[in-house]
Amino acid sequence: MNKITCTITDDEPFARKGLLGYVEKVSFLELKGVYEDALQLSELLQQQPVDLLFLDIQMPHITGVDFIRALPRPPKVIFTTAYEQYAIQGFELDILDYLLKPIPYERFLKAAWKAQDYFASRDEKANSTIPYMFAKVNGRLEKINFDEILFIEGMENYAAIHFENRKLIIHTTIKGLLEKLPPGQFVQTHKSYIAAINKVDSIDGNTLHIKKHQVPVSKYLREEVLGQIVK
Repeated sequence: MNKITCTITDDEPFARKGLLGYVEKVSFLELKGVYEDALQLSELLQQQPVDLLFLDIQMPHITGVDFIRALPRPPKVIFTTAYEQYAIQGFELDILDYLLKPIPYERFLKAAWKAQDYFASRDEKANSTIPYMFAKVNGRLEKINFDEILFIEGMENYAAIHFENRKLIIHTTIKGLLEKLPPGQFVQTHKSYIAAINKVDSIDGNTLHIKKHQVPVSKYLREEVLGQIVK
């Protein structure tokens, strides 16, 4: 398994120093930056995606909870905080763990192992994914081959799956559908769009050209999208 890239964001110098020391002791964690607030972290994420955030909640400008809610496609998160009352909000955001300060090293290590298990399971799933799925269309189950998809357009609780000569509309959300697609073959370009990486013909600014279609790219996801397509 590759190393898990991560960042530390906390407005307290002592907390940053402690977490830094913990991360340096864990061989499978690769630290990409240490930041005082979410605004600094945001600048990094626009340039370089990471796997995992060790993120404080009560910080200047914007809380960790609101910051994650604002991201169109957030990394996995482990909250590090002195406040218990945010736990429910944290787990509603599908975070990996919730560490209460002061954080013992043993508790930090347990959270790091949980992250390792999550990413190992995700990679194993990616390597064993079958090349199709079934979805209900007009009352019947229809087979959808992943390699035939051009792009997907979200429409609230529905999604339009575009192929070269047809379009299917199914009852699901973009987030729900993205979880069913094989990682590495598709990229979310916008809160309402997913594109098949190998179907992109050209890139013009914040627009992907796929056959006769144009797929928008959010400015917040542009660096990540280009990185996955142009790699």
